[in-house]
Amino acid sequence: MVFQTIRKKQPLIHCITNYVVANFQANGLLAIGASPVMADDPQEVEEMVSIASALLVNIGTLTTRTKESMLLAGKKANALGIPVILDPVAAGATAYRKQTVLQLLDTIHFAVIRCNVGELAAIANVQWQQKGVDSGTGSISVEDKAKEIAKKYNCIVIVTGEKDFITDGNLAQWIVGGHTRMTEVTGTGCLLSAICCAAYIAGNEPFSQLCDTLTSYKKIAEHAHSAAQYNGDFAVAVLNELHRLSKDGDI
Repeated sequence: MVFQTIRKKQPLIHCITNYVVANFQANGLLAIGASPVMADDPQEVEEMVSIASALLVNIGTLTTRTKESMLLAGKKANALGIPVILDPVAAGATAYRKQTVLQLLDTIHFAVIRCNVGELAAIANVQWQQKGVDSGTGSISVEDKAKEIAKKYNCIVIVTGEKDFITDGNLAQWIVGGHTRMTEVTGTGCLLSAICCAAYIAGNEPFSQLCDTLTSYKKIAEHAHSAAQYNGDFAVAVLNELHRLSKDGDI
């Protein structure tokens, strides 16, 4: 069980992330036994990432300063063989975001891109109407474009939504289940990206480990929905389910 392995390994996950979700991400990582650090100043990110097991780059509240930090930390992580995961939040919402994501992809090798369909469209340069940080509307073949991007950037692409799709350009799998309430609490997708960092380095089969993680996260959503009447309770229930799953492995 991937989450139990994470608890045994207790990896340090360096998150250069957004201030909307930082607390939820940190608590989610702690719930599965990982250690989060949210350092994002250019003066220290290279040193910090050097002691991390994986790096998360999340552009949710992008600034010129955090962009510099992402580039510095990402290049340092690549030099040290530390896997880097990209969460291109709202990549197509503004020209600045899209330009930044493409610059990050051209400068850093990412082991995983975790995105929604609108963000995939932005990376693939497909016309799409982004709705803020939500996926928005448009027409795209998720399978074809995800495989194309995975091959282009030599990475695993995870496209999450009502159904999740994961591919490395050759292997591919759809993951079903979950609950729509995950869209009613901010940060659940961003937390998944952080968890993917820990899952990626949990063993020697990253694709399989990430498939298991996506399946478990869908189950967590279902269990949290059953346990919580209101959305405030639901967010706590997600953390509780993560903790329970990493302890006993029963999904």
